[in-house]
Amino acid sequence: MSRVGKTIITIPQNVRVEYDGTTVTVTGPKGDPLTQEIKAPIYVEIQDNTVLVKRRDDMAQSKALHGLYNRLVQNMITGVTTGFTKTLILHGVGYKANLRGEDLMLNIGYSHPCEVKAVTGVRFKILSPAEVQNLNLGKDGIGVVLQVSGANREKVGAVAAKIRELRKVEPYHLYGIRYSDEHVVRKESKSGKKK
Repeated sequence: MSRVGKTIITIPQNVRVEYDGTTVTVTGPKGDPLTQEIKAPIYVEIQDNTVLVKRRDDMAQSKALHGLYNRLVQNMITGVTTGFTKTLILHGVGYKANLRGEDLMLNIGYSHPCEVKAVTGVRFKILSPAEVQNLNLGKDGIGVVLQVSGANREKVGAVAAKIRELRKVEPYHLYGIRYSDEHVVRKESKSGKKK
């Protein structure tokens, strides 16, 4: 049996999990209800305040999906209770970020501002200097700090990756957009001819 797949998922008090034979729906205090379709060899049992993800056979595909669906259901429960957040650092000369309604406007060294449209269930937040200090990000190339948050882990990760792709980090001055926990290997800048 899959070690991840056989993990018992506990349902918190303020969360409701429903399974109709093909789809799991999770409702909680944060965000809209999340749904996940469960493919055929895998099925879900809800007992008291626990969720059990089970498989009907021991085929390789079933074993792979067993652990996957267990983590997806766990992520849905975590999403509707605490949510997911990705923190991005925008570092560069004149780099700015502004919110225009729900959308995000970025000035990141191009001749025009880059607009990131809001996705349903995903929120943007530009952190104040006091909030940045509380994160303990260090002093190495900190500019504007932006948070992408929401209940759906997949959507949050996809939007954060899209923002990061707008300006990849260059290794000499760390100019660009990177995750707060991302390690970028700095290169030494070229020096003049030594005599």
